[in-house]
Amino acid sequence: MSHPCLVTLDNDSAPRVLFAGDRLVEVDLPAGTRVLYPKPPIEPLKDVDAAIRYAINHPYGTEPLYAKLRPGMKVTIAVDDISLPLPPMRKPDVRQRVLEIVLPLLADYGIDDIEIIVATSVHRRMKAAEVRHMVGDRVFKAYWPDKLYNLDPEDPTQMVVVGETEQGEVVELSRRAVESDLLIYVNLNFVPMDGGHKSVTVGLCGYKSLRAHHNAKVMRNCHSYMDPASSELSTTVSRMGKLVNEHINVFTIETTINNKMFGGPLSFLAKNEDDLTATERRMLKGLVDATARLPQPARQAIFERFPAPYGVTGVFAGETEAAHAHTLQRCHDQYLVPIEGQADVLVAGIPYISPYNVGAYLNPLLVSVMAEGYLFNMYRGAPLVKKGGTLIITHPCTDKFDHEQHAPYIDFVHQLLPETRDGLELHRRYEEKFAKNPAFLEMFRRGHAYHPAHPFFMWYWGEAGRQHLGKVIVVGADNEYIPRLLGYETAPNMADALYRARGGETKSQEILCMHLPPIVMGDVTLPGDVE
Repeated sequence: MSHPCLVTLDNDSAPRVLFAGDRLVEVDLPAGTRVLYPKPPIEPLKDVDAAIRYAINHPYGTEPLYAKLRPGMKVTIAVDDISLPLPPMRKPDVRQRVLEIVLPLLADYGIDDIEIIVATSVHRRMKAAEVRHMVGDRVFKAYWPDKLYNLDPEDPTQMVVVGETEQGEVVELSRRAVESDLLIYVNLNFVPMDGGHKSVTVGLCGYKSLRAHHNAKVMRNCHSYMDPASSELSTTVSRMGKLVNEHINVFTIETTINNKMFGGPLSFLAKNEDDLTATERRMLKGLVDATARLPQPARQAIFERFPAPYGVTGVFAGETEAAHAHTLQRCHDQYLVPIEGQADVLVAGIPYISPYNVGAYLNPLLVSVMAEGYLFNMYRGAPLVKKGGTLIITHPCTDKFDHEQHAPYIDFVHQLLPETRDGLELHRRYEEKFAKNPAFLEMFRRGHAYHPAHPFFMWYWGEAGRQHLGKVIVVGADNEYIPRLLGYETAPNMADALYRARGGETKSQEILCMHLPPIVMGDVTLPGDVE
């Protein structure tokens, strides 16, 4: 099956340029290698505000938003946090646009008991400037910090148990949300894993609920967690979410964006190298050379300087599952590229950013999340790489952590991974003790650190990839210790990594290179599959 975003290299093909953290590196790939490129950005909506108004007045599976309103109601609005989109969206963020339409509507109906919660769950607290960028000056000035704030799931006065599922999964959520007459959730759907029941049930919960699905056993049964239909994570969250919607009046507003991650002078990074103009080739060569020479903070600043010019491609509102079905379709329209057959070797560059390091360095644990977690799972149908196959990544794997955001990660990597990499063992022996560490909890509640359970969840995120892959090889690591802790091999260059992937044999390999970011997903079919 051919597709313009799936290119087969020949003997005259130029090197491909991959991210290696905040560096760009050229790699030579053999003739016959298939390269998977992202689709061009979907054309954005011409009038986003009109689309928002239409969606809340013509929702799926429930009455319009205005029909739910009455004077004197207690209304809570929850919004997705800074973990998406990546990198942060150029102003105005779509969450700002939704809020600036919904809040006046509530006022028109005589509703003034309104609070806005940033649905951080166990992510780090957003800083004031970050919240202002996301919601806009007008909303920020009117509500921050008393009526617009980060969730604190470790404050027992803020949380309440809604109930338990038949499987014994505890559903604990924000008390304010549970006790409101109406909960409006404003979602920004970045990948198919986002949104749906995950918004309220995960975004507004704490550790007590997360343990039900953020664990090694569940994550091993995700046969891609980017494909909700085959994800045990999605199944569990949906089961808990149905219980939530029995107790809370939820109105969902979901938004989708295109994949226009790079703008301005960096826009050429989204293109196939073979399609670059002469000027763009010189610019790319200059960027490769510059990121090889500059110190790390300066390299990262190059990419963080330009907010992403994402375009809004859809707004869908109403009952959680009914609205989310349309959101998923729009995500698939943007990301899925058909591929026939699996590769023996999957090659991918690890970018400088993930959902969990906005404003910080991509530490070694997050490298593993990106490799065996996100990139491995960027498929629907069959995995991109065969069972027992090899994943080759490009990244320096520097032993570097941001002490403000990722203090618990340091102990996890340097104290626990030398003991075991087994997710079930880590959960059984260490997770609960870490989750209750008073110093880490204080950094989480008063500072801007991730919850002490978060590094465990990040390790579990790669469970399906670790169970499926035969090996992971890092090209360009600046040390041997960190890759060995993560269970990886190292190679000085791509040719050596491909040799190691063959095990020294001369047999041919089916090689697939994922050229991202921007985001791309493979819609993989196997020989004999029937449409």
